[in-house]
Amino acid sequence: MKKVFIFTLAICSTIAFGQKMSDYKYVSIPDKFQTFNDNFGLDGLLAKALKGKKYEILPANKDLWPAEAKNNACNVLNADVINDKSLFTNKVILQFKDCNNKLILESKGRSNIKEFEEGYQDALQQALMKTTISNPVAMLPAQVPNTDNTSQSSNSTVSASVAPTSSNFSNGKVDLQKIQLDENQFILAKAGDSVPFAIFITTSKKDVFIVKLANKMTTIGYFENGNIVIDIPQNDGKYSKEVFTSK
Repeated sequence: MKKVFIFTLAICSTIAFGQKMSDYKYVSIPDKFQTFNDNFGLDGLLAKALKGKKYEILPANKDLWPAEAKNNACNVLNADVINDKSLFTNKVILQFKDCNNKLILESKGRSNIKEFEEGYQDALQQALMKTTISNPVAMLPAQVPNTDNTSQSSNSTVSASVAPTSSNFSNGKVDLQKIQLDENQFILAKAGDSVPFAIFITTSKKDVFIVKLANKMTTIGYFENGNIVIDIPQNDGKYSKEVFTSK
């Protein structure tokens, strides 16, 4: 029974926190689509169409990206157009993936126009019909850079981090279970709730996580002395430290 609950909860967490294309503000389009010998103007067409749907198209030079995109690649949706040509038909597959290479949206288009440039562009226009208007959620905070600096203070939160060994935690008000979904994410869940209390996604810094709360707010969490800590956003813009002690 317990295994069934965990499996169901994992599915619910995916649904609850699964992102969609409209959640993003920024889209990165490569200089060259790898499955094409020539872009056939598809990059320009794609950029123009997405701008019309209120997305901000990022330049190839990442140094020119805005800070919230440059400091956290998970705020950026990566676009690609794949050549799916058959013998008599120009076909494309339009894909958008997140920073973990997870497919967010895929759409196919086809054209009977024989000329490559006109035919591929016609197919892409059809594929673009499935894209949605940008309605971005709050940007994720900057990733914590990985560092081997051993001169850090021993009182630093990060340097004092110790991964928990228990699967049950409590902050004195609510009892939660830690459920590892895969190597990149785990959830804290309350028994009987279909939506997890929080989902933790790994960053480039060991034992420091991006945390998505059940109320859809995004913050930072980390391990400390075998406990799990979440920085809870407050109405005044500050953060309070919520400690979940292992049981």
